[in-house]
Amino acid sequence: MSGHSKWANIKRKKGANDAIRGKVTTKIGREITIAVRMGGGDPTGNMRLKLALSKAKANNIPKDNIQRAIQKGLGAADGSSYEELVYEGYGPGGSAVMLDILTDNRNRTAADVRHLFAKHGGNLGETGCVGWMFKQKAVFIVDKEAYDDEDGLMEIALNAGADDFQAADDSFEITAEPSAYDDIVAALEEKGIEAVSAEVTMVPDTTVQLEGKDANKMMNLIDALEEHDDVQNVYANYEIDDAE
Repeated sequence: MSGHSKWANIKRKKGANDAIRGKVTTKIGREITIAVRMGGGDPTGNMRLKLALSKAKANNIPKDNIQRAIQKGLGAADGSSYEELVYEGYGPGGSAVMLDILTDNRNRTAADVRHLFAKHGGNLGETGCVGWMFKQKAVFIVDKEAYDDEDGLMEIALNAGADDFQAADDSFEITAEPSAYDDIVAALEEKGIEAVSAEVTMVPDTTVQLEGKDANKMMNLIDALEEHDDVQNVYANYEIDDAE
């Protein structure tokens, strides 16, 4: 996705997250617990935990909630029965959608997700139907209000291992291989640059431009999927103009 649409999408999602704070807190807490259970409680050697903690910080999750989630992961309590899945499907206008799922009942979750796709003009597909369109990347968004030196930021990012740098109206987007995540985080912190978003995510190779009814259906589908308790992350390859 282009830097502009990516930043616009983050702002839209942040507004939605503010309205469903409890769900966001629960999902991130669950991710922290699973990350600790799988890789231990030290984020230095646990990339998944490091990313989950970064997401918790970005969403202003209270420290007490984070600590409880870590303790659950270190103990034998809640979280051991969860299963990780990836669902793939098609949205309106031929768009591609991928979901990270964390569930304790795959039959229930599959039925729910299938219903949401159908309700909003899409359909749940088979494993592998759209996954080939996405690549895992480290993506950083820096708000121009926080740092507006484009050439300086580009040099910092590229020297730290970034593959791509894009400027938009209100933000900069840095893209890199996941292995470069730590180096870029360190480079930005050294210069006192705070990224509004820093994540390892799935980035589409190509995008689909949506307009009119398809754009509206897609936004509703994304919102519905993000609000589902078992859906941890939603990835899609759509572009929608600000006018839409």
